[in-house]
Amino acid sequence: MIAKISSGKSTAGLIRYLFDTEKAKGHTDPHLVASFDGFAPDPGRAKDADAVRKLLVADLDLHVKQAERLGRAPEKHVWHCSVRAAESDRILTDEEWAGIARRVVHATGIAPEGDPDGCRWVAVRHAPDHIHIAATTVRADLRGARHWNDYLTADRELAAVEKEYGLQQVVRGDRTAAKRPTRAEQEKAKRAGHKTTPRERLRTTARTAVAAAASAEEFLTLLEHTEGVLVDVKRFPSGGVRGYTLALEGDTNSGAEPIWYSGSKLAPDLSWPRISERLTTTAATTRPWQDAITAIEDIPRALTHDGAPATQAHITALGETLDALPLLAPAPAPYRQELRRAAAAFERASRSRVQAENHHAARLRGAVRAMLRTPPSNSSDGTLLALLLDTIVLATAAALRWHDLHHHDQQVTATRNALTHLHVAADQAATTALATVKRAGPTSPTVRLRYEHVVRMVLPDHADTVLNAPDWDALAATLARADTSGLDPVDVLRAAAQRPLDDARFPARLLAWRIQQTTHTAQTPRTMPPAPQPTPVPAPQPGGTRTRH
Repeated sequence: MIAKISSGKSTAGLIRYLFDTEKAKGHTDPHLVASFDGFAPDPGRAKDADAVRKLLVADLDLHVKQAERLGRAPEKHVWHCSVRAAESDRILTDEEWAGIARRVVHATGIAPEGDPDGCRWVAVRHAPDHIHIAATTVRADLRGARHWNDYLTADRELAAVEKEYGLQQVVRGDRTAAKRPTRAEQEKAKRAGHKTTPRERLRTTARTAVAAAASAEEFLTLLEHTEGVLVDVKRFPSGGVRGYTLALEGDTNSGAEPIWYSGSKLAPDLSWPRISERLTTTAATTRPWQDAITAIEDIPRALTHDGAPATQAHITALGETLDALPLLAPAPAPYRQELRRAAAAFERASRSRVQAENHHAARLRGAVRAMLRTPPSNSSDGTLLALLLDTIVLATAAALRWHDLHHHDQQVTATRNALTHLHVAADQAATTALATVKRAGPTSPTVRLRYEHVVRMVLPDHADTVLNAPDWDALAATLARADTSGLDPVDVLRAAAQRPLDDARFPARLLAWRIQQTTHTAQTPRTMPPAPQPTPVPAPQPGGTRTRH
């Protein structure tokens, strides 16, 4: 069930709308199902509907009029809550809707059960699948209703109703989601021929800049060098940065002025204080790709054993890693779009009500930023990027379990969506790498039988899955390469299997990547390259660069 709550100034206007059967579509049989005293007049069941509607408005406004005489009436005294069932839910009876209405007004503080001074309210049903609760927010003692956080309390009560009534349990949020674009923003983007709104495009640009920047100052520099983006940096009198706003060139209001969005309006974690905190908790690294893979491999363990603040830090850093992935993939790669979609989906999963202790993820955050400046050492065969993607899939699956365990419903849905796109990208990235590895594989049945014996000895629980997988040839080739290099295949495979395999969709492929990295002759340089120029962030739309300070 979904509740929508709003306020207004006119009781008569709301009641007129709720009982209208001519102008309002879908109002087939408007009638009361419940009221504050059980005796409120019902315009939907009266011969003279207009007269009875006036009586109902007078009843609801009684305490409002009394408060007006004392100069104590609120300007917006109307409280309106609609409650809608899911399309798949059964049709509820009037009695069931009445019970739900009483629970909602009690939970929200409009009319607590047993409170003789509660506000006056009615519940109107004018369609099979929903009701409207109309109330006036002046109590009988002429004080204002105590209905703070009414949306959250109504939502919590409706979640309990869903379970008790056997209805569809709706995915619920925790007020950490980024603000959705308004209908006006969506229509404006559609008219301009864009699939996404300026708010969404600026959010993606800012998140990519966070993933790429090594400091808060560089974050601003990257934005200033992003084509088509206007940046307005807010500063204290001392010169320190107080905040920032962004706009897209060409996105203007009626006065031809740019429409600016502060970081916090793009997403809660894009405010300047939150960005500054995250970008001061990074660790230097000399082998960024290997360090990033190692840090990501540790995420499933951390999500199981670490405390919630540390866990949230790892998930936040994982989100930044996903934001950076489109920049790490080769430009012609067909899966770059899937990586962008995965990052966009996981954006919602990277936040929760848990406050992150970001220093726990300093290693991954520093490695990701260095990766953008250090190409993979074995880029020719693509195994390093393939290993990175398969490792990220495992970490994302662990994040899904953690969100599910903590009943973070929206984050669970977002993580599932991200995994769908990551699976596609990981499979496409593996295609070229697998072909290269298989070409060097053993052809003799005797040699293959030897490595099959190694797998059964080292991985008895996973042996059948590994040996029957289409990627077994790649693993056999990798073991053969290690063998040729003078390494013991048993030791090599055992070392690779020390890290988690249970969530791997293709354990043979994952093992091949891991072994490939430990035996690859080309190693990532151990010294950091010279400091580069700011990494460009993909432009959301063409145009020149302008900066306001």
